[in-house]
Order: sequence, then C-alpha cells, then structure tokens
Amino acid sequence: MKLARTLSFIAGLTAATLTTIPAPAAAEDVTKISFMEVIHSLFYSPLYVAIGNGYFEEEGIAFDLIAGQGSDKVTAALLSKSVDIALAGPETTLYVETGKSPEKIRIIAGLTATDGSFLVGHDPATGDFDWGSLKGKKILGWREGSSPAMFLRAALEKAGLNPDEDVEIITNIAIPARMGAFMSGVADYGTFFEPDVTTLEANGLYAQTNVGQAVGDIDYTVFIARQDYIAEHPEVVAGFVKAIAKAEAWIAEAPEGDVAQVLQPYFPGVGLEDLAQSVLRHRTAGVWKTTPAVAPEAIDALQDMLMHNGLLAIETKVSFENVVDPSFFAQSVQ
Repeated sequence: MKLARTLSFIAGLTAATLTTIPAPAAAEDVTKISFMEVIHSLFYSPLYVAIGNGYFEEEGIAFDLIAGQGSDKVTAALLSKSVDIALAGPETTLYVETGKSPEKIRIIAGLTATDGSFLVGHDPATGDFDWGSLKGKKILGWREGSSPAMFLRAALEKAGLNPDEDVEIITNIAIPARMGAFMSGVADYGTFFEPDVTTLEANGLYAQTNVGQAVGDIDYTVFIARQDYIAEHPEVVAGFVKAIAKAEAWIAEAPEGDVAQVLQPYFPGVGLEDLAQSVLRHRTAGVWKTTPAVAPEAIDALQDMLMHNGLLAIETKVSFENVVDPSFFAQSVQ
C-alpha cells in the first residue's frame, strides 16, 4: 500500500508540530475512523507495519496518522469524541477511570511490552550490563513523572540503587537539546529512544542495555477507545485489533531489511540501514508485543509503579476489568 510521504520526520521525540500521513483512498466498503498516536516514533513500528502491509485495509479500516504530541492531548481528543481510537500510555486509562470525567476509556490492545529506551554511555559495554555500576554516575534522564523517568528509576531500584541518592539524574534539559548535551559530556550515561540511539552510536557513543529489560513487562503504549465507541462499533474495534495482531506477528519474524522497507515511507529522514538496525535493536530487546493481549499482572505492576512515584493514590487502585476490554484479544488470532 503506497502512502503519500507528507510526514516530516524529526528524530526521536523532538517533533514539535502536528503531523499527518493521509490514509489510502478508501473503497466504498472501507470505514474511515479518526485515529491519533501520541508521537510518531520508530518505537511504534508495528503500527506502521499494519498500515504498510495492508492489514488495516484487509479489515476495511482506513485512517490518517495524526501525532498528538503527548498523552494528555491524545486523551483530551479521545474524550471530546474528535478521535475514535488512539495510541497512548496505559496510565491515561487509569487517570480517566479515577477522575471525574463521565466518559471512560478502555485499553483494547497492547503495542509495546515495556520501555523502549536504551541506556547509552561514552565507553563500550563489556559483557552483561551491571546497573549497579551506575552508582555515583550522572544520568541524563527525562522530565520527572514521565514514563521514561519512572522506568529508569525502577531499573535503578531493581539494582539496589536509590535514584535520589546513589546517582544524579538530570531532568532539566529540553528534548531537542538532549542529544547535543549528552555528546558534549553533560552526563556519564543517558537514556534515549531510536533513532537517536543509532545516531549517537554513529557519533562514537555506545548503547549499553535496554531499560525495559531491566524492569520487566509492563505495557508501555496501548490502543485505547471510549467505552461508548467500543459498544457502538465492535466490528471496527475487532478489525483494528486483528490488524495489529497480524503486524505484531509479522514484525517478530520478518528479516529486518524487509521491515525497514515497509517502514521507510513513514520515516523518510532515516536511511534503510539505520531502520534495519533499529528493528533489530528493538526486537532483540523484546520491547514489541507479539500479541495484542494485555495481562492483569502488567496493569497491576503499572499501578504499583504509579503509586510508588506518587502519581496514583493507593486507595484509587483500579480493577483490571475497569481498565482493559480483553474481549477482542481472542478474536484477533482467529
């Protein structure tokens, strides 16, 4: 499926404007939905594979790719009914469920199994990375309270380190300036997403390990929809989840060069070799889900993390059934 290449890709998470990739011209039997992704990122490659390989078209679904530039903006668009289905962090569902909004949302499928950021250092890694070796080091992190910041803290704590005392985490550098600051030596280590990791390696720095691997499987980005939309359009939701399931299965096995070819129209500023390297890095780290199912244990672990970081009150813990609609998981593999 050929898509108009109108997206101007900005490396990593630095995109600053709303961007759109038009959906293919729809046939009469195709349902056009409103969709929004939190940002446009290589971390979400299975989504673009689902479009590029025609899996949504097979399910009679078409949509434009619109980047909302933040889970808060995506959630607002979803609740206002200007968006039907969205890709965002699973914590948004929890915040809405425990908030005052009369509209509630549910997770309908998972895309990423854990944090997709990678720890990068100035020297090559030797053997399996020891997170305990970060004691006394400076780490370039993310905004406090953000998902990558929480996962970094969790990785450090699992290694027996106190993030507030044993390391210095730098959180006040704006996203567009992070790579330049790190290359100039502002910190000993930093966490970055692709394709920034590949860019940093090309500039003489070294990826050490994946943050998510150290933390474990806690769904990081999921597809969400309002309860009323799910009830009124179950066939569309089922088709959407089925398309994602096909993409997750394909990208788990396909040669990275083939995946890079599919991804290139969505990332025209990234070369095929770098795209293939990104695919291999993500797949080796196990950050992409192989099925869209979201497990109760993952939601429990997410809530524990949010409560530990003071972002969710202990008394407001939400049951799995009030966060996830699992009814489409089994249908997606039929």
